[in-house]
Amino acid sequence: MAGYPLSSSRQVAITGIGVVAPGGTGRKAFWGLMASGQTATRTITFFDPSPFRSRMAAEVDFDPEQHGLTPREIRRMDRAAQFAVVSARESLADSGLELDRLDPGRIGVSVGTAVGGTTTLEQEYLVLSNKGREWTVDPRYLSPHMYDAFVPSSLATEVAWTAGAEGPAAVVSTGCTSGLDAVGYARDLIAEGTADVMLAGATDTPISPMAVACFDAIKATSPRNDDPAHACRPFDRNREGFVIAEGAAMFVLEELGHARARGAHVYAVVAGYANRCNGYHMTGLKPDGREMADAIRAALDQARHAPESVDYVNAHGSGTLQNDRHETAAFKRALGAHAYQTPVSSIKSMVGHSLGAIGSIEIAACALAMQYSVVPPTANLYEPDPDCDLDYVPNEARARRLETVLTVGSGFGGFQTAMVLIRNPNA
Repeated sequence: MAGYPLSSSRQVAITGIGVVAPGGTGRKAFWGLMASGQTATRTITFFDPSPFRSRMAAEVDFDPEQHGLTPREIRRMDRAAQFAVVSARESLADSGLELDRLDPGRIGVSVGTAVGGTTTLEQEYLVLSNKGREWTVDPRYLSPHMYDAFVPSSLATEVAWTAGAEGPAAVVSTGCTSGLDAVGYARDLIAEGTADVMLAGATDTPISPMAVACFDAIKATSPRNDDPAHACRPFDRNREGFVIAEGAAMFVLEELGHARARGAHVYAVVAGYANRCNGYHMTGLKPDGREMADAIRAALDQARHAPESVDYVNAHGSGTLQNDRHETAAFKRALGAHAYQTPVSSIKSMVGHSLGAIGSIEIAACALAMQYSVVPPTANLYEPDPDCDLDYVPNEARARRLETVLTVGSGFGGFQTAMVLIRNPNA
């Protein structure tokens, strides 16, 4: 997934946005949180977190029935699938597409996820093993829908059913860059002419004892349990790790000419996309940021934009010591002196790190930032790390017209992804 070269006739537009995120379901509630600079991180309520080192998360207050899911759908779908379907429905409604007037074979689906049906898998294991007390499990207690949770492709299936899509369908799982890569893959399918419309985005619901224990083991998450609202501190000298989260964002992507012909509102054009791998370490990052910088340059080249055109950078900004310094070096390496003049922020400070979903949630933040001409802040940034010496928009949103936005992601396994969004050229 290196990014397909765009021709002038096959540019790709975002025309619908749907979000399920901490702080409020729906893109309007989500943007309200972004603009306010408030945080949605709190002590975990889904289970007893007392045995764990990090006992915080950014949870979504989500009632599936309230958001239109039937009892059968709720029973069948893992929480991650529910998030994907609800956000896909919102994006379709937002786009104004009349699906019955489209060729279903030209509509595709691309869904990103890092951990798939973790919620259901852990719940079913606890039932089958009698809460881990029995090594030999009794299959009579197995849910008939266990297979759907076990196989990540069910996420794409559920979204495809939502839209009646009969074109390309795929699940992209590249760790914490999945949400960017799923949208990048969808954009490439439209650019090359394989599809005219794609439902694309990502979902993850990893707030479970298993996932929390895994991040505890490598000390990647913050132990600031006495102050959950201020625990995630990207680029701050006192940062101690990220706060785990859940969420989803889905988009309607379509060929720009197709969108214009039907008078659609265009949030942004996905002008450039590239990814790289550092081939170095599962969780470690080289301090020079070379691979991320290479991805940024490739995405900008594909968009035919100079580094000096970037008006805002949405950082990965996880709040871990090495990531924040790695990104700072990458921005300087890729943007040169312009890096010092460009606002950079991390929305993970407000909505936590939802693993594979966060890249798509960040795309939503970027598209809405372009629409409202507002740069979201980095919350909880009080004492900047001297090694992170760029303009990280501390604590308060900033008014700024945005023509070109760069969003980046960094994932376990060494994945580095960059995407360039531009304002609708004829807006």
